[in-house]
Amino acid sequence: MNFGTVAPKVYKAVLALDAAARQGLDPVLLELVQIRASQINRCTYCIEYHTGDARKAGESESRIYQLSGWEESSLYTAKERAALALTEAITRLPDGVPDAVYEEAARHFEEQELAQLIALIFTVNVWNRMNVTTRKTPGTE
Repeated sequence: MNFGTVAPKVYKAVLALDAAARQGLDPVLLELVQIRASQINRCTYCIEYHTGDARKAGESESRIYQLSGWEESSLYTAKERAALALTEAITRLPDGVPDAVYEEAARHFEEQELAQLIALIFTVNVWNRMNVTTRKTPGTE
């Protein structure tokens, strides 16, 4: 299904949400978060899309490759680790967002930036769910 064609108002609303959520966030961090959520949700379309955007933003191949094992990697900053932990907690929401994860993110991000990060995380999850459900894969439009 081409969701944008079948439900254009919904699709445009998600595009607007996506644009709003990105504001004020570091482009590399933004892509790391989107790749990681997409890995968890097994959205191959979004993994490929955001990996390409991460490269364009200057992200290294090593950091892209190690993202699925970020907790064991030494390549990520404390701020990036806090964002990735929050990404995992929000993406796996039935497990909840532990206080320690939220508090660590709040230590590294000012309140406005944290709000934008949270919005980015739930927005990439919307895209993942839309694309996985409608069977959108790399190479399809």
